Amino acid sequence: MPSPLSTRTFPLGSRRVGRIGYGAMQLAGPGVFGPPKDRDAALAVLREAVASGVNHIDTSDFYGPHVTNQLIRAALAPYPDDLVIVTKIGARRGADASWLPAFSPEALTQAVHDNLRNLGLDVLEVVNLRIMLDPHGPAEGSIEAPLSTLAGLQQQGLVRHIGLSNVTAKQVAEARRICEIVCVQNHYNLAHRGDDALIDALAGDGIAYVPFFPLGGFTPLQSSALSDVAQRLGVTPMQAALAWLLHRAPNILLIPGTASLAHLHENLAAGDIELPADAQQTLDGIAP
Repeated sequence: MPSPLSTRTFPLGSRRVGRIGYGAMQLAGPGVFGPPKDRDAALAVLREAVASGVNHIDTSDFYGPHVTNQLIRAALAPYPDDLVIVTKIGARRGADASWLPAFSPEALTQAVHDNLRNLGLDVLEVVNLRIMLDPHGPAEGSIEAPLSTLAGLQQQGLVRHIGLSNVTAKQVAEARRICEIVCVQNHYNLAHRGDDALIDALAGDGIAYVPFFPLGGFTPLQSSALSDVAQRLGVTPMQAALAWLLHRAPNILLIPGTASLAHLHENLAAGDIELPADAQQTLDGIAP
């Protein structure tokens, strides 16, 4: 069986994208709120990402709010033909930078129009519905009402494809009875493996899985094991963690974020790391 790394792209809706993309969240100010400290540096990172071959950028109009989308437009418009910009709706920001659910039909419709306006687009390629039933992670509950609103906006031609974020396997199944789902974006990494079965099921159906927080939720012992493997391979712990994700399943698409040009290049270089069998075994064993 060929390594997942032998396939450098994977379908995302009707497009194929490179398996290492870029997440724009860190381009906003502290707490993903307000403008960046250095606007020129943020624009430079976006331009360098695309110049380096990235054709999948993840964003949202509630990053800032509005900040990252406006930066993306300023840096990259008119957009390259192969660039896929994925955004998400379902939340809004409070004046105190809090993250609040925004699931009403009016809020979801406004969010789609805000994304269109700030990105300077006539149609959004992929919109992820971010579910916020529990602030601490996915929680069971029907998502039919907000998803039906988003599906209606798709039928109007404002949205080309729909994805989900922060969802359970049961919610994915419910969603797929309502409309086509092209990607799922959840918390998953070496130490946080709750979606193992979901990833494999989605891979079988050709649906992309986009993990966030590639180093989130590690214990000191787990971090130490990762650092040991990274040192042995001559790479950074972040690079080793990203390489493991790429090896984990062919439908995994990565969106590491950074506001640093040096870190951007480090993240992209993770796609060239081949994990020896012993390193793979050690990393597989990090999860409880």
